[in-house]
Amino acid sequence: MQKNESSISFLEKQFQEKINNDIKIEPKDWMPEAYRNNLIRQMSQHAHSEIIGMQPEGNWVLRAPTLRAKKILLAKIQDEAGHGLYLYSATETLGIDRKEMIEQLQQGKAKYSSIFNYPTLNWADIGAVGWLVDGAAIVNQTMLARGSYGPYSRAMLRICKEEGFHQRQGYEIMAKMMAGNASQKEMAQDSLNRWWEPSLMMFGPHDSESTHSEQSMKWKIKVESNDNLRQRFINKTVDQAHHIGLTIPDKNLTYNKETRNWEISPINWEEFWNVVKGNGPCNRQRIAHHTKYHNEGQWVREAALVFAKKEMEIQ
Repeated sequence: MQKNESSISFLEKQFQEKINNDIKIEPKDWMPEAYRNNLIRQMSQHAHSEIIGMQPEGNWVLRAPTLRAKKILLAKIQDEAGHGLYLYSATETLGIDRKEMIEQLQQGKAKYSSIFNYPTLNWADIGAVGWLVDGAAIVNQTMLARGSYGPYSRAMLRICKEEGFHQRQGYEIMAKMMAGNASQKEMAQDSLNRWWEPSLMMFGPHDSESTHSEQSMKWKIKVESNDNLRQRFINKTVDQAHHIGLTIPDKNLTYNKETRNWEISPINWEEFWNVVKGNGPCNRQRIAHHTKYHNEGQWVREAALVFAKKEMEIQ
């Protein structure tokens, strides 16, 4: 028993030395079970977020104002499906099956980003989602691309490039509306008013209140804190809003010349936790929709398996 504990202690020391020296951890490398479980939780949540995030945008494909807008929105949704595929595949390298991950999502045992439990009420909301939600994702995922687990960090490289396209698409929508008539400007401002604080919540709780941050930072699953990432997003987004004439919906917004940061009002974390617990505007709708079409697509998955088996037999 003591010998076994000593061996594990030695492996843990070697493992942490790799982390400290920025050597990527690969699927066949030894890793602590807690590291594996932390990654599975975070990566599957990320994958679920990409897939559930297709729903509020898919709602507007047939109602996009121009053919160009439809094509761009379809391309974006297709990208997000691909992101989910990359991330589910990367998570499977940790020894969990995709079927199990999806069951955890549908049973409420696994989470996805709370931002996707808000409805897209009009076309300006599609702009806000692209600009704010994907803008926040870029800030977070650029950091994740420097993380310690190889398959996850490499998946982020491509995902970040595509998220850049998504963010520009959203900002373009908002800029065009702010260059339009009074009604369009009002719609854009209303959309920002509703999506601003939920987008700030995407980075998670303050570092002092985050359950997983300290250990994730030690293992370099994430290499920057929630609050630092949120502040970077705020600084970038406030300037973008002002550039096209939008007003950040925060009466206490002030610029600190010493820190060169925009400072905001306290975030309503009560709402955040309420949505996380399943009580947001669209929580039940999102999971019901996912479950319905996942079940209806069972025959496609079965047919693909039969086809793959026949292909193997021919070879």
